[in-house]
Amino acid sequence: MVGISDSSFSMQAQNAMLAGKRDMTPAKGHTEEQLRKVAEDFEAVFIGQMLQPLFKNLGAEEPFGSSESEKMWRTMQVDEYGKAFTKAGGIGLSDAILKEMIKLQELQS
Repeated sequence: MVGISDSSFSMQAQNAMLAGKRDMTPAKGHTEEQLRKVAEDFEAVFIGQMLQPLFKNLGAEEPFGSSESEKMWRTMQVDEYGKAFTKAGGIGLSDAILKEMIKLQELQS
């Protein structure tokens, strides 16, 4: 039987594949601040996804137990960890993404 987390992962994977088929070049006229925000958002999502397995088997004490709502809350909590890590400097991924986005934007000019 496929669990909720397996179903959610499958849906995320499918969305990522569909996004990869779209034209991902940045539109002309975006400011560096806008591009940086996109790059940092991407890094936050990436870090959150990398952290998810670390928290997968952690249980919660009563009264929360291991209910579906606790699993949903845990997912949101780990996503927030990803945002916090990125805000604190991240792992350098957003800088690399920003450079590539700027290169792509310059090529369009």
